[in-house]
Amino acid sequence: MKDEKHILTMLVENEPGVTARVAGLFASRGYNIETICGAPTANPKMSRITIATQTNPEMLEQIMKQVRRLVNVIKLRDMTGEDAVKREMALICVKARTKDRSEILRIIETFRGRIVDTGATHFIIEVTGRRQKIDALIQLLEPMGVKKLARSGVLALYREPQ
Repeated sequence: MKDEKHILTMLVENEPGVTARVAGLFASRGYNIETICGAPTANPKMSRITIATQTNPEMLEQIMKQVRRLVNVIKLRDMTGEDAVKREMALICVKARTKDRSEILRIIETFRGRIVDTGATHFIIEVTGRRQKIDALIQLLEPMGVKKLARSGVLALYREPQ
């Protein structure tokens, strides 16, 4: 069976060490974590951990069974389908030579990004969207010179019923 990218999100108790236990489970079983993001939810007693992993359906089933057994995991969902809103955020530091500044500004506007820091020789750009959008922006900025890059990893929420 072919490996596919899966987005797993889980509500967990907001306690020290929970994220480490989830990551440790993946590591001890040889499952790869492509991205992981954990943060508190609207309920201060819970956190949401979102993990992107590449695996086949049988291995995914095993991962989900083992994660559900962790005592601090309240709820686990596979957010791979289209019923979820998925976004990433990136901060991109790009060289901003005088001759390139107007082109960089045009590209940023096209991608609905914004400049969050500027200097004599650089811009730091913030952009949110699907992974493909961020990848495309980075590709267009590469010729100018991407100096640094930080990405959040994927975040996902299921759409509410109509």
